[in-house]
Amino acid sequence: MSLKKEIKKDPFENSLEQLRKAKEICDFNDSTYEILKNPQRVIKVSIPVKMDDGKVKVFKGFRSQYNNARGPFKGGVRFHPEVSLSEVKALSAWMTWKTAVVNIPLGGGKGGVIVDPRELSEMELERLSRGYMHAIGEFVGPHKDIPAPDVYTNPKIMGWMMDEYENMKGENLPGVITGKPLSIGGSKVREYATAQGAFYVLDSSAKKLGLKKEATVAIQGFGNAGAYLAEMLENVGYKIIAVEDSKGAIFNSSGINIKKLREHKKETGSVVGFEASEDLKEGHSSDQEVDILVPAALEGSINENNVETIKARMIVELANGPITPDADEILNKKNILIIPDILANAGGVVVSYFEQVQNAYNYYWEEEELLEKLEKIMLKALEEVWEEKEKYKSSMRVGAYALAIRRVKEAMKDRGWV
Repeated sequence: MSLKKEIKKDPFENSLEQLRKAKEICDFNDSTYEILKNPQRVIKVSIPVKMDDGKVKVFKGFRSQYNNARGPFKGGVRFHPEVSLSEVKALSAWMTWKTAVVNIPLGGGKGGVIVDPRELSEMELERLSRGYMHAIGEFVGPHKDIPAPDVYTNPKIMGWMMDEYENMKGENLPGVITGKPLSIGGSKVREYATAQGAFYVLDSSAKKLGLKKEATVAIQGFGNAGAYLAEMLENVGYKIIAVEDSKGAIFNSSGINIKKLREHKKETGSVVGFEASEDLKEGHSSDQEVDILVPAALEGSINENNVETIKARMIVELANGPITPDADEILNKKNILIIPDILANAGGVVVSYFEQVQNAYNYYWEEEELLEKLEKIMLKALEEVWEEKEKYKSSMRVGAYALAIRRVKEAMKDRGWV
């Protein structure tokens, strides 16, 4: 059975519900709450693109700049047919909390274009990428707002966007974009940073629960981050027994060979039909009895329609907003430990921050040094969130929000906003 996106509430309403729950426990006033309920700026653009057949097609794009009290707006750009303003606003809110949780001097933003890039030629994709940057160029920059890759965007697209911005400004400004190719100012580790950060947090949290290295894992979503994390976990002894992508799910109680599975998906376009595994025609990876579930797909994939089937002891949110608020409440009552997205998947933005620093210094660190810096930040953030959870006798999500909101609130206060 394939993984589908099912959301009753829209994504931004989900993000506001999480904020409201945090307010019930944390001490912050109505003025702060009113500011944090809304993005500071939302940009809507139309992007005319000359297609290969000579016709012009107009695409709709967005950029949500949520809060920059702690530093420039920061967040990815996704190219996806289901991009919506609500989704982009929600993602920019989550990015605001994410940068605050890991305590890097950045705010939160997010962008998107309604398009299926798989239907475009490379030249059409380049024109669209440059057109999007040209449309939002007035509002971004190394000290304003720094885009990055997200769903269906990649280093090549970031390179086009950076080049377009530099052409507009007439100077070299590599810090305007992160997630670039290494040859034009990108950072080592960035390709797998999200998964690496999640690995540090997952492994440490598993030890807190007393789980052994051979603990069983299900991966819901096998894109870049999900595949990298699965391989990292397998390499240190975790047993990946279920994997799912948009076309279906597979299961093997003895463990799935992730390296071979990645090769299979590259050849066939799906995990379905992988040797020495069973296709789950009537189930999902999230239905399986495992120690750890990793939702690594789209928003709202765990919701009130399927939450009762979850049997994991711990959930690590590699995707953004994969659990709806209603489902979150049910899982908390089951005493399932949830490592929230604003902590679990923050490794990507941490290494993006490292990339910005390297661009500013024009000096680049080696992979080993970057990994040491990333591990230190992620594990410190985990301990700080754990302390907040214990302080409020709450979930990890509320603990993370409490930490993030306090930091954003302090910056807003020091600026005289509240």
